Amino acid sequence: MKKQVIAVILLVIAAVSFADTNISAKNQEDIESQYAAGLVSLIRCDYEEAFKCFKRLAEQGHAGAQYSLGMRYYLGEGTLTDKKKAFYWFTQAAEQGDASAQHNLGRLYYLGEGTLADKKKAFYWCTQAAEQGYADAQYSLGKMYYDGEGTLADKKKAFYWCTQAAEQGLAEAQYNLGIRYYLGEGTPTDKKKAFYWYTQAAEQGDVQAQYKLGILYDNGEGTLTDKKKAFYWYTQAAEQGHAKAQCNLGALYYFGEGTHTNKRKAFYWFTQAAEQGDAQAQYNLGLLYSNGEGTSADMKQAACWIKKAYENGFENAKDFWEEKELWRYEE
Repeated sequence: MKKQVIAVILLVIAAVSFADTNISAKNQEDIESQYAAGLVSLIRCDYEEAFKCFKRLAEQGHAGAQYSLGMRYYLGEGTLTDKKKAFYWFTQAAEQGDASAQHNLGRLYYLGEGTLADKKKAFYWCTQAAEQGYADAQYSLGKMYYDGEGTLADKKKAFYWCTQAAEQGLAEAQYNLGIRYYLGEGTPTDKKKAFYWYTQAAEQGDVQAQYKLGILYDNGEGTLTDKKKAFYWYTQAAEQGHAKAQCNLGALYYFGEGTHTNKRKAFYWFTQAAEQGDAQAQYNLGLLYSNGEGTSADMKQAACWIKKAYENGFENAKDFWEEKELWRYEE
């Protein structure tokens, strides 16, 4: 009889446990459905509704909602910007293992936003996220190793983590990895690999990589010299506002390398770069004004730009200033 009673009790316990499991599964399914609805509101730019949804779920302990709520506080979407509350909710999610939150928490510690700056804690949280394979965190960790922030400087570890992020397709990391290969930092110098990684980043629209790739094609480093491709990549970077690319593009137009000679376009691109403070471009622009190339001769403008070039450290400008006695044209 006692065995029968025990068997009945065990059956009741099993039935209750099974029922609890079903209820728990349904609750979890409902929570995930609510979280998905919050994400849909976010996509639709209904920030107030998204904020309400994420706040409700975050307070129930949902890690994804805690991260999303932190982002809303950080960006001021659906609520007032509050870096301290962003820090709080990123911390809650990070402690549950959410990689995105761990990286963002690391960034807040790094920048001193919502909390006191603490590079060691920034390093810690970036490491947690990086070890989960989070590309942005891997890149951040690589930079911290490179600069010795929050940890001892270690070029090899910087190279390692930058590689992890680059291989996941992060353009910034790909560009940075190209630099490491070009300069031989944390790895032997390899111009071909530098060329490869600059290309990966440039094709994703990274402006610095586009400029560097243009230089490699221009000079035949890591690849064959190809002025047309140099012209192409300088153009991509120049159109994004990169001053040195604009200056180099102006030079290609001036000399007719990789494209037809066009002094007017040379003048245009030198102007774009000069107005951003590029000393070489300022000097080149001064020469065009002095010689009347691509524009009407204007010695006052020539004097203006040559002087700016010299003041920005371009030594040749001083010789030209004195040779042409440009001081006579100052206003």
